[in-house]
Amino acid sequence: MNGSGERPRFVLASQSPARLKTLRNAGVEPEVIVSGVDEDNVTAESPGELARLLACLKARAVVATLDDHATVLGCDSVLEIDGIAYGKPGTPEIARERLRMMRGRTGVLHTGHCLFDTNTKQELRELASTVVHFADFTDEEIDAYVATGEPLVVAGSFTVDGFGGPFVTAIEGDYHNVVGLSLPLLRRMLTEVGIPWPSLWQDPHFAYDEAEAAIYDETRGGETRARAAAEAVNRLIPSGTARVLELAVGTGIVGAELVALGNLVHGVDLSPAMLKHARYRLPGHVAAADVGHLPVADRRCDAVVAIWLLHLLDDTEGVIAEVARVLRPGGVFITTTEKSEASRYAAGRSPDDTRSGDALSHLVARGAEHGLVLDGATTFEGPLRGGPGIPVYPLVRFRKS
Repeated sequence: MNGSGERPRFVLASQSPARLKTLRNAGVEPEVIVSGVDEDNVTAESPGELARLLACLKARAVVATLDDHATVLGCDSVLEIDGIAYGKPGTPEIARERLRMMRGRTGVLHTGHCLFDTNTKQELRELASTVVHFADFTDEEIDAYVATGEPLVVAGSFTVDGFGGPFVTAIEGDYHNVVGLSLPLLRRMLTEVGIPWPSLWQDPHFAYDEAEAAIYDETRGGETRARAAAEAVNRLIPSGTARVLELAVGTGIVGAELVALGNLVHGVDLSPAMLKHARYRLPGHVAAADVGHLPVADRRCDAVVAIWLLHLLDDTEGVIAEVARVLRPGGVFITTTEKSEASRYAAGRSPDDTRSGDALSHLVARGAEHGLVLDGATTFEGPLRGGPGIPVYPLVRFRKS
């Protein structure tokens, strides 16, 4: 860990939603970069060595794409039964055949972990193995499980944290390893490269300290980025709008730009350090509040704005419900969307198969449940992030019916 106390850049070289969720539940928000390694053409002497080798190949492939320092974790899981390794089945027929073979039996779930730290140039390769006991499930249960699609895309054709959970009668070892990543093992590996586990924690309330708040704007594009975002938001704010509420107002830099464009802006945030700065920019118009529990009466806002917020949240359902509650009929919700995708495209990488809280399809579906209908969009350019291109961020507008 560097002497400045900054949170290390931690990269997960895996597209597994289960691994991402495991880390998030443990307080860690990794950057996800999919390796693109062709798992089908890799062989090894044993199932455990195969899992470890694949993890290393994934980590190395991602490290090769980086242009700055990071700690990269590659993981891969295989199920061993009778000395044979079983990865993702890929087709319903293979999954069905495999599940019939597994029922009533015991296997070993191996997960290879490869941690590559570009600062210390260390590469650690470890294996965690957990014994899994399977229920004697029926043909009908197998057919129904395969029909969900879940066993087609996971190692060993089962999960312990999803639809497959009821078919696992017991495990001997680390539960999280069966999900796809051993947290105790990862903590020990990080310690070996000088990174204390708590240094990766993302505060659930994003409660930045004063040192972080003081440099927040400077490290994220400053007034140029804020002005670009505010001008894009302003294009989507209907004329005659009186009251604008900005969620996670931060230092107030975007809100101040919106005021300069003629809007009356109020803001809420949970971080006292950030609000200290926001009070200078929006005096008398900011308050400490959770975006999931807004201190605003029903139907009082003409517009609600969220800039780079929803992608940070595991569950946006409560926020969207609150937005719908405080908006008057005809009011609008304006938010950035697909933030991680914009950065990936600018860096020349392919889209991420996982979906975050600001995924457009997710927002449209959740919004419709609360009377919010997509009816406008625009874009704005963000600051350079070290890749070959400039990220272009989508901004969308939902109207309350």
